[in-house]
Amino acid sequence: MYTRKLRIKLRADTVQEFRHLLEHKVIPLLRAQKGFQDEIILVASKRNEAIAISFWDNQEDADAYNHIAYLDVLRVLSKVVERLPIVETFDISDS
Repeated sequence: MYTRKLRIKLRADTVQEFRHLLEHKVIPLLRAQKGFQDEIILVASKRNEAIAISFWDNQEDADAYNHIAYLDVLRVLSKVVERLPIVETFDISDS
C-alpha cells in the first residue's frame, strides 16, 4: 500500500466550506480513481490548516491520479486554499 499526504493552508473562515467541498466534490472524485482505497482528513480550524492522507493500492495508481485528476481537485479547492498544498509520499510499513 502507498500513501500521499497533503498539507493544506486554508483561507481564513473557510473550514466549513472546505469540509463541504471534500464531502460533495473531492471524495467522489477520488473514489472514481483506480487504486484509491481511502482518505483521512485532519483539520486544525484555529490554524486554518488541514492534512489530507490518501491511501492507494500502489505508487503507480497514486502517480496516475496525480497526472489525471489532481488538477481537478485543486480547481475545486481553489476557493478555500490559500496556496498550493505541499505533497509528500510514503510507503506504508505497518498499520
